[in-house]
Amino acid sequence: MGYNGPMQDPVRSGAKYTTTQGFTAIKDGIRPGPGAPAAGAVAPLRKPEWLRAKMPAGTTYSAVGEIVRQHRLKTVCEEAKCPNIGECWNAGTATLMLMGAVCTRACRFCAVDTGNPRGWLDPEEPANVARSVELMRLRYVVLTSVNRDDLPDGGAAHYAAAVRAIKQRTPDTAVEALTPDFQGVRADVERVVEAGVDVFAQNIETVERLTHPVRDARAGFARTLGVLAHAKAHRPAVLTKSSLMLGLGETQPEVRATMQALRDAGVDLLTLGQYLRPTVNHLPVARFVTPAEFDEQRELALSLGFLECVSGPLVRSSYRAEQALARNNAGLDNRRTV
Repeated sequence: MGYNGPMQDPVRSGAKYTTTQGFTAIKDGIRPGPGAPAAGAVAPLRKPEWLRAKMPAGTTYSAVGEIVRQHRLKTVCEEAKCPNIGECWNAGTATLMLMGAVCTRACRFCAVDTGNPRGWLDPEEPANVARSVELMRLRYVVLTSVNRDDLPDGGAAHYAAAVRAIKQRTPDTAVEALTPDFQGVRADVERVVEAGVDVFAQNIETVERLTHPVRDARAGFARTLGVLAHAKAHRPAVLTKSSLMLGLGETQPEVRATMQALRDAGVDLLTLGQYLRPTVNHLPVARFVTPAEFDEQRELALSLGFLECVSGPLVRSSYRAEQALARNNAGLDNRRTV
């Protein structure tokens, strides 16, 4: 559902299209060519049974989808092709994506469309988000967004407005903000933190050696660590959180070093999940990490001092986020996935 144009023939993955706001974007973020593997260039690995997700369906799933559409909202569940959309929407939860569905960056793991929105924002979005949270009766909501390098503040003011609108309408709802890096500008990080978030999150995504080419050239391992450290230092009561994808070719010493770097930055919560290639134009999967290995990684993270590490093949950064402090791997039992 990344296409914002008129209801015509579907846009092919990797093709350019024009959004209803009048700017050009690339479907699924990556075009075929020198910058991405061509179809068939790398033989895909056969997906193991533990990565089979149920097809999304159900009355609650449909109701959440209707609320999202009525209020002109985007969800990372749809735009990033998350395999857990059925489970989460049927539980009455969704991760709402602010500032549209077109990102100014083109990370080679991500299926969100990329382009230059040229400063476009929906001024009604903060109020619509708050109203949707109330209608969904959410006790915990995750707000995320595309990167908006076209905006002077990276969208920090818009983010903060959405947080404040939620807190005003439903003050008991906990808000997690999974933010872009705001190009490392500390004042923009502070603006979001001060808006009333309960959890401030930014994803490190992968180990330092693989940061490029996995992430866009404008993203950085050290920058993400710096943003997380500043958020924690600026408001210590806020929980900080990050996420790491496995299966991209990282080594175990690199995983441990990344975990330690996050702890050194004061990060409280960590999620670990399997990287899944969204299209043939994106990076291939190097290997599928077993459920038992995810359990081992969780134990390592806890031993390093994280308050919780939610770890499993289908885990994504906002998966069962409201259970992050239950100290039970968010209810997951990886032994039952094999």
